[in-house]
Amino acid sequence: MSMEISPQMFKRLEHDGQPAEETLCPSVGYRQNVWLRLKQNKLAMTGIIIIVLLALLALVGPHLSAHSYEEQDLLMVNQPPGGSYWFGTDALGRDLFARVWYGARISLTIGLLTSVICMVIGVLYGGISGYLGGRVDEIMMRFVEVIYSIPFLLYVILLMVLLEPGLKSIFIALGIVYWQNMARIVRGQVLVLKEQEYIYAARLLGAGTWRILLRHLIPNTMGPIIVSMTLLVPEAIFTEAFLSFLGLGVSAPMASWGVLASDGIQGLRNYPWQLFFPALFISITMLAFNFVGDGLRDALDPRLRR
Repeated sequence: MSMEISPQMFKRLEHDGQPAEETLCPSVGYRQNVWLRLKQNKLAMTGIIIIVLLALLALVGPHLSAHSYEEQDLLMVNQPPGGSYWFGTDALGRDLFARVWYGARISLTIGLLTSVICMVIGVLYGGISGYLGGRVDEIMMRFVEVIYSIPFLLYVILLMVLLEPGLKSIFIALGIVYWQNMARIVRGQVLVLKEQEYIYAARLLGAGTWRILLRHLIPNTMGPIIVSMTLLVPEAIFTEAFLSFLGLGVSAPMASWGVLASDGIQGLRNYPWQLFFPALFISITMLAFNFVGDGLRDALDPRLRR
């Protein structure tokens, strides 16, 4: 037996003036959320502040001293910190304060440019390998594994021996060697992303391989790429310092932190400040970039988004 429905069966509710739906917090985009989470990471923000200060001192530090980084004064050899020589002098009477901040320019430039070179090579190589797949992917990644199986420093030292010492040789050597990790990371991301629906839609609309890579796949892998670049900077700085320590770095009168540390080790017992200051700033720089890299990794992880 069916019941007849009439308008009298329904009663209109009175509006009490309260909002039917209340938003507890404003909606934020992905970039804003990343920045908010990054700001909450105290170590990452400390690392950013340290990097900014180091960059500023690298620019203006040599001009704060009354002495040039290459000016020699044999009457002021091996002077301790104090007076007009804030970091002391080296075995040739040169101001260590000016040389440390001039070396900061060289070391930071090497770290940043190396990370950019590795990003360009690794992103293109890994993106092509992951997108094309099949036999092309097998051949390209076997080549990477062969290179990866040999110690990095052995490659770098061999290249530095074959090439003339200098900044250009260091950029070439580090750029050739340190792109494999970037390529493997990008390839793994592309292998997952290329199966998404928007990639199939782009293919159906006639988009070519390069357009799909440059407009759709690579922009969606920028999170891991940025983190890898951040962590690659201290690695390149330390490698350059190690090469300079072995005598394969920049040539005189230029100086990097590695060159200063190599010079300072010779007088460690009698003149410890000559090694202390470059080693201190190498350590601080590596810690700062690692703090920022760890913070970015957590902030860019969508699984941690609130």
